[in-house]
Amino acid sequence: MVGTPESTRLTVKKVLVVGAAGMLGHDLLNGFQGYSVMGLSRKELDITDAEETAHALSAADIVINAAAYTAVDDAETNRESAFAVNSTGACNVAIACRRAGASLIHVSTDYVFDGESFLPYSENSPTNPATVYGESKLAGEKAVAEEHGDHSIILRTSWLYGINGNSFPRTILQAGLKRETLDVVNDQWGQPTWTRDVVTMTEQLVNSGTRSGIFHGTNSGHTTWHHFATVLFDLAGWDSARVKPTSSEAFSRPAPRPPWSVLSHRAWADCGLPTPRPWEEALREAWTAGLHTYADGEI
Repeated sequence: MVGTPESTRLTVKKVLVVGAAGMLGHDLLNGFQGYSVMGLSRKELDITDAEETAHALSAADIVINAAAYTAVDDAETNRESAFAVNSTGACNVAIACRRAGASLIHVSTDYVFDGESFLPYSENSPTNPATVYGESKLAGEKAVAEEHGDHSIILRTSWLYGINGNSFPRTILQAGLKRETLDVVNDQWGQPTWTRDVVTMTEQLVNSGTRSGIFHGTNSGHTTWHHFATVLFDLAGWDSARVKPTSSEAFSRPAPRPPWSVLSHRAWADCGLPTPRPWEEALREAWTAGLHTYADGEI
């Protein structure tokens, strides 16, 4: 039998999603048409183990690191655990990608900023995390840049929600089924971001051949948690007046929440890629796609 000449064989690139059991990881597994996509959950891969990570990523062409220690409040008293995953783990992934010759997209966060601005943070705005979680994620960004910078993309996201997993819409809608009124903070600003839109952004970066840089993977526009909640009530057909505005001081937490988590999208235009769509448009589509199920039932 005559085999297919090497030069004409179709090579399907392998995408490996690390942190595949998470809300974003779940959707990443369903993206990337034309690629071979596989995922590893935290149970299947401990990225704090350098040897295990190197072995697991050895055959990948593209790695998306969506694994993270995301318990923002717990990180304040579990600094070592947060840094183990978000910094050491990110470093291990970057080194493994370098050795495998794989490209890396590393998911990061708006918490690398202090939230004290009044203008959208650009990709090169000075970082100044105000929490242990933010410090650990920034350390991870720096490790990725140092170990595999020419072939790594930092993708910062925030206010993430999806059909799967825990998120603000799920919490608010389920609370709305049980309580007559809800108090929601109205002095924190950000960009509600649908996980499926982050998948689309990631696909655009991969398909464009972009090899490195920092990008902000959030939907455009901005709002407060309170207004976000009222829009969810409107979509559910409920009286949005049941959502009462309150201040951050009313919800004291171990880790301070950034009052301003609005990120700019200049890098997308600089690379000739579409600017992420408005959060309201994405939310309407997410609602139809399945978010509405959290509002089922009687109040």
